[in-house]
Amino acid sequence: MTTFDEREQAFEAKFAHDEEMQFKARARRNKMLGLWAADLLGKTGSSANEYAQSIVAADLEEASHEDVVRKLTGDLGSRASEEQIRMKLQELLVQAQADILNETS
Repeated sequence: MTTFDEREQAFEAKFAHDEEMQFKARARRNKMLGLWAADLLGKTGSSANEYAQSIVAADLEEASHEDVVRKLTGDLGSRASEEQIRMKLQELLVQAQADILNETS
């Protein structure tokens, strides 16, 4: 195998790893976001966990996070504005990425 082939394989492996980490971070962010929203809705225990899982599933509908924002905006109504949801989404993504990095270290 040539050096070029080895570099290409290493690049492909890194790309796949990075994509997997981003997917895990987004899923974790969505679960945390779902638990936050469940709390605002007064859900606890298994009901809160089921709601959080519905947020994780909602993110699989579109390539962006707009499907999650749309669902939460509809579900939360006046309990949280779209701006608050978007801010929480960004805040939790940073936290989820840090959590994932700490787990893999």
